[in-house]
Amino acid sequence: MRPPGSNAKLKSKPKVLNQTKREVFIPSIVSVGNLARILRVSLSRLQRKMREAGMGEEASYDHVLTAEYAVLLAEEFNYKPVVNDEAAFDLYPSLPTDSSTLPLRPPIVTIMGHVDHGKTTLLDTLRSTSVAKGEAGGITQHIGAFSVPVPNSVGGGLQQITFLDTPGHAAFSAMRARGADVTDIVVLVVAADDGVRPQTKEVIQLIQRDPDVQLIVAINKVDKPGVDVNKVQNALLAEGIQLEAMGGDVPSVEISGLTGKGLDQLVETITAVAEMQDLRADSKGQAYGRIIESKLQKGLGNVATVLLLSGSLKPGAHLIAGTTHAKLRIMTDSTGSQIKVAGPGMAVTVSGWKELPGAGDEVLDGSEQDVKKAVANRKRKAEEQAMMVDIDAINVQRRLDREQRGREEGDQPDVTSETEKKPHELRLVIKADVSGSVEALEGALKCIGNENARAKIVFTGVGEITESDILLAKTSESTIIAFAVPVPRSAVAAAVAQSIPIVSSKIIYQVIEDVRQRVANLLPSVYEKRVSGEADVLQIFDIKLTGGRTKTIAGCRVTKGIVEKSKKVQVVRNGVVVHEGRLDTFRRLKDDITEASKGTECGISLESFGDLKKDDVIQVYNDIELPKVL
Repeated sequence: MRPPGSNAKLKSKPKVLNQTKREVFIPSIVSVGNLARILRVSLSRLQRKMREAGMGEEASYDHVLTAEYAVLLAEEFNYKPVVNDEAAFDLYPSLPTDSSTLPLRPPIVTIMGHVDHGKTTLLDTLRSTSVAKGEAGGITQHIGAFSVPVPNSVGGGLQQITFLDTPGHAAFSAMRARGADVTDIVVLVVAADDGVRPQTKEVIQLIQRDPDVQLIVAINKVDKPGVDVNKVQNALLAEGIQLEAMGGDVPSVEISGLTGKGLDQLVETITAVAEMQDLRADSKGQAYGRIIESKLQKGLGNVATVLLLSGSLKPGAHLIAGTTHAKLRIMTDSTGSQIKVAGPGMAVTVSGWKELPGAGDEVLDGSEQDVKKAVANRKRKAEEQAMMVDIDAINVQRRLDREQRGREEGDQPDVTSETEKKPHELRLVIKADVSGSVEALEGALKCIGNENARAKIVFTGVGEITESDILLAKTSESTIIAFAVPVPRSAVAAAVAQSIPIVSSKIIYQVIEDVRQRVANLLPSVYEKRVSGEADVLQIFDIKLTGGRTKTIAGCRVTKGIVEKSKKVQVVRNGVVVHEGRLDTFRRLKDDITEASKGTECGISLESFGDLKKDDVIQVYNDIELPKVL
């Protein structure tokens, strides 16, 4: 490494006034990869900055930097670095630079595709269970992670393949991205009777961003009559996926998840691709993995599905994930059986978490002291970052408060434009069965609305609805979303007593539509006039009344529909409405009437309007409230 003062081009930037710098703690020595994590920038971006500064030789992710260089790099990203080993302490994965001598690990295969294209049914056939029948609304709403023994094409016997089944609904984009992020092979399931759909295209985009992920296309439902496989292949070609059948390099298999047709060939293809990738991992070192899902489970408390990518995991291990930690109590595999050791490529359910970890968080093991120390530092950093995010909002609110006080003191009118007025808000308290569902719901619901009405997330959590949730909803005037979680009778009673609405469903698109309609209902009402009858004014008569008064009566003929006295009327003259009101006198010959149909001649006078003229048109109408749409 070049010592300070060499030809490296890094230097402190001049101070910029009125620019808030974020404080960051830097250890005395730190690897390039870990510094990227500390600075919350991508490794490639940090390496690019180092190469620009003439540090290309030191830009490998495992190269160790001294504090002097780390400080200068931090300043390049507008941080205020502080060298403090205690405050900077954290746990990071220790991954080997050369994996060629490590043992082979099971491939991690993610099944992806559009909703209802048969992903879960395909996996059901592989593992001979029936998950799809129990899925709410017939769609997968969680990432399922499990291992399946399949025949080994080399040497016979069985080998393990870890499968991830991701949701297809549009709201679960983050879960699909997380599945692609931890996978070696993506099997893109495309229904032969439906072709390339929105989530199909989204998966293709995810794969195209990661050249290390190998793609296999499974064209499903080929047993259906009338399907055209060539049409699907051409549609994939239009999206940049060149199948082997079309002269490309992407393997494809025609299958039927329902009958099992082609599944042997699919497994062989997966095995062959995995062998070419030569997937290896350390099976004895530090445990490193990712949280696939987390939830509250009766009898076990906080549990999480961990996909182990490296190292080994045993009961009693101290784990860290995000800002929470665990002492591993019980570990079960995808069948629910307790196991004593988990190795790379396995998906296991882990209990013992102090708090629920977030879906997608990295999982690492370490000593109890190191884990607790790292958690404390992470929580402090999270609080500082949240404070930084809030500063702008606080300053904006204070400025608005000052302007409001100024208007009140100066007795000035509020000139706030319509576009600056706050929209109506549907506040939401979201509780779901697992953290991934919370993530998907929050992402889908917070986007609902426009400049006049919108949804606002007040709180999210995992687990059943409690009386504390009801209290929170009452205080914040919120609606409770109970997604795939029970609502105990006590909570229902409390909600009824407090007039708190609860939206309870197991199907995400039903929740989205319900919330969308509730937000739409916050919009101001819009009415449309529906004319139900018209009468032409043929002649004007002045009728003498007692006391020398006169009353103008219009001799009319009903030309359209039915004229009813109970409805509102408008007078149209030369195409322009000159009066709106109600009928006063409504007679046929000498009799008072309440309605007259087409062709009927009648006498009409209006309340508070005596200026009727020949050839005016009197229309009767209803004000119809139009459906509210965002």
